[in-house]
Amino acid sequence: MDRCEYCGAELPPDASFCVRCGAPRESMEGFIVVTTPIVPGYRIRRVLGVVTGMTSRTRGMLGKLVGGLQSLLGGEVHAFTLEIEKARREAIGRMIAEAKARGANAVVGLDLETSDLLRDVIVVSATGTAVVLEPESA
Repeated sequence: MDRCEYCGAELPPDASFCVRCGAPRESMEGFIVVTTPIVPGYRIRRVLGVVTGMTSRTRGMLGKLVGGLQSLLGGEVHAFTLEIEKARREAIGRMIAEAKARGANAVVGLDLETSDLLRDVIVVSATGTAVVLEPESA
């Protein structure tokens, strides 16, 4: 059985994402994702268009209880932070999957947005421009 490269959890054979941390199963190694419009040392050979990954998440009853107790004590609410981190990784992973399907080897201009949907649901969106990069000649 495979293990998640981020948190070490066992991955079922049919899982696309880690059930513990939300990381995409397929490694992002060799795929460049940046918030900038350029990548130093590379030039953009082709622009393939806007790509997006989105996910919505909510805490279960136990997570809400733990989060509620942590919020009474003050400081970081780890139960909620972990869920937001899972959502972020999942949204970026889905964006990368769309970019790869278009033939990209990078995404430039990554923008992450979060919002609340209803009362207990958080939505995370990752948007960028899928491109084909090539190394600049020396």
